[in-house]
Amino acid sequence: MQISSVNDVKIYNLSHGKSLPEWLSDRKKRQLQKSDVDIQRRIELIQDFEMPTVCTSIKVSRDGQFVLAAGTYKPRIRCYDTYQLSLKFERCLDSDVVAFDVLSDDYSKLVFLQCNRYVEFHSQHGHYYKTRIPKFGRDFSYHYPSCDLYFVGTSSEVFRLNLEQGRFLNSLQTDAVENNVCDINPVHHLFATGTSEGRVECWDPRVRNRVGLLDCALSSLSEGTEVQGLPSISALKFNGSLSMAVGTSTGQVLLYDMRSNQPLLVKDHFYNLPIKSLNFHDQLDLVVSADSKIIKIWNKDTGKLFSSIQPQANINDVCIYPNSGMLFTANEDPKMNTFYIPALGPAPRWCSFLDNLTEELEESPESTVYDDYKFVTRKDLENLGLSHLVGSSLLRAYMHGYFMDIRLYHKVKTMANPFAYEEYRKDKIRQKIEESRTQRVQVKKLPKVNKDLALKLMEEGDDEAELASRKKKGKALPSILGDDRFKVMFENPDYQVDEQSEEFRLLNPIVSKVGQKRKKKLRLLAQQAAASQQAAEDEEEPEGRASSEEESSDDDKSWVEEVREQRRLLRQENRDRQRQQRKEADRNTVLLEREQNGGEKTSNMAESKKTSQPQFYQIKAGEEFRSFNDMARKQKLQKASLEDRLKMEEHSGVSNMADTAVGSKQLTFTLKKSEQQRKQQQAERDHHEERKKLRRSAGHLSSHRGRGRGGRGRGRH
Repeated sequence: MQISSVNDVKIYNLSHGKSLPEWLSDRKKRQLQKSDVDIQRRIELIQDFEMPTVCTSIKVSRDGQFVLAAGTYKPRIRCYDTYQLSLKFERCLDSDVVAFDVLSDDYSKLVFLQCNRYVEFHSQHGHYYKTRIPKFGRDFSYHYPSCDLYFVGTSSEVFRLNLEQGRFLNSLQTDAVENNVCDINPVHHLFATGTSEGRVECWDPRVRNRVGLLDCALSSLSEGTEVQGLPSISALKFNGSLSMAVGTSTGQVLLYDMRSNQPLLVKDHFYNLPIKSLNFHDQLDLVVSADSKIIKIWNKDTGKLFSSIQPQANINDVCIYPNSGMLFTANEDPKMNTFYIPALGPAPRWCSFLDNLTEELEESPESTVYDDYKFVTRKDLENLGLSHLVGSSLLRAYMHGYFMDIRLYHKVKTMANPFAYEEYRKDKIRQKIEESRTQRVQVKKLPKVNKDLALKLMEEGDDEAELASRKKKGKALPSILGDDRFKVMFENPDYQVDEQSEEFRLLNPIVSKVGQKRKKKLRLLAQQAAASQQAAEDEEEPEGRASSEEESSDDDKSWVEEVREQRRLLRQENRDRQRQQRKEADRNTVLLEREQNGGEKTSNMAESKKTSQPQFYQIKAGEEFRSFNDMARKQKLQKASLEDRLKMEEHSGVSNMADTAVGSKQLTFTLKKSEQQRKQQQAERDHHEERKKLRRSAGHLSSHRGRGRGGRGRGRH
């Protein structure tokens, strides 16, 4: 059972309960119903109050004893006895039911309009008669004084079938292309039909003439409404002798007084969906209108919303149990919903116990998907070590994860971390002890998290308190350490300030200088306050002391330099880190080359097996492409046996592996220059020797004369 409140109106969903997974077998469901207390305590108002697939329409007999519902698949009609709170009978039909009506006070006379143009009559024992109308029907109404059935559908004609004579009468010719809905006024028996052009045509059954034409299409358009098409009539309902409600395909409800062609009120659902059902609640002057998404209950005089109901499945039909606060809904879902609203009226006589259980029903249930199953993602399975269960019967795939038995989940989680409960228990005991210590004399001590920040705040708090104490009317502000809103910052280790992070190192000079400026300002204010107490008339600034503006300018220059220095250090660390990574990459490349060269020497593969066809190789991540021969040598080395590799390493004397006490391996090697590096160095040496040969001496340009005024001395040209 689910409880919701809209506009302070309590709504009880009696069909809501602990849901069972659909993949469970019937035997498993019966076992859960026997063993699970929550399932046993579900309030199942009417047993088996559901359809196999979808329920299309639902009605209550005039005597209030029977609830009839039509659904599919297979097309069927079910009758529920409210006095027995169970299913009375079920009858299957040949085609889907478009609309049906109860002609008698009980279930003994039923009429079904089917989608294949057939009209089927049922009596108390079952099927009675079947006939066919000329066009596909959409709705029908029964005229009690003349025993005529009026059928409307995909035709401009309204077909009349007289049940007393058992024959069709002359049809009514309308101006519409198609007629969607119809209704007969219960007081003066005026027949009205809603057309696809957005009009309502009214006919007098006594003279078979049209007595009125009402255009509702233009009246349904309000200010700011986007016109996407001509709104047609999708619902029609009379209330009393003069009131009528019209629902359009664009989601508006229009209330009319039949003496006027202008609507009294226009109510918009704001979903742009066709209105499927209209009902009146005469006791409170309310209108119950529904589209496929929501049921709205509002005042018919003011249009003010009373309450609303939004089921999880789309709505097909709504039925109000007479003189009560109970509603039945036919949904695009196997389960038919039952809503009880005490504000609308009392519970029906056959379930009067609901009024006594109102206080219990106000307790909100837990909003869980499945109580016996736990939803886990793939990452959760990897953390628990249960990835190998994917695809087995222990995991049921659902959305982006899996459902697993809650008992298995708790058992595996306990095995994965057996000391979790002990740690949780110790933390709780520690918290209780800390709470009891708060009643003792408080001793100022630093917290475990963010000690530096706490010390800074303590010092600043002392300075502010000292300054406030010197003022006459001063009052110290509350400290951050004493504020409960910031308590987690000094208790949770996740809030620890990382002083080695780049952001902290860049902001730290600014924060520190701001703190220093604040301290200086506090000291300055304290000195000024003391001086003002001694000599109130002397307002001049003391000599030999710089003003606050000068100090602030010096501070601004200092923290700017510190920020620049921190940026320079960060750039230097990044360069060192990149240089170290490049060195490691070069070292790994040289090792790979030596391994390939040694493998080429010790390989016993015959070169004659090479084919002349081109071969393609894939370069793996982290490797550097050098040549196709290197790739071929690498493949040969991989195909070589372990004995050949060990002999190659022993013969080369480059690598040496030794066992240690802990079982690890050590690898020593000597680095050699690659062929490309040797060629480049040889070219540089040749170029240097060539430059030496071409170099000429410049000794003949020097002068052996003494350094005079006109002499050049040792100067060069």
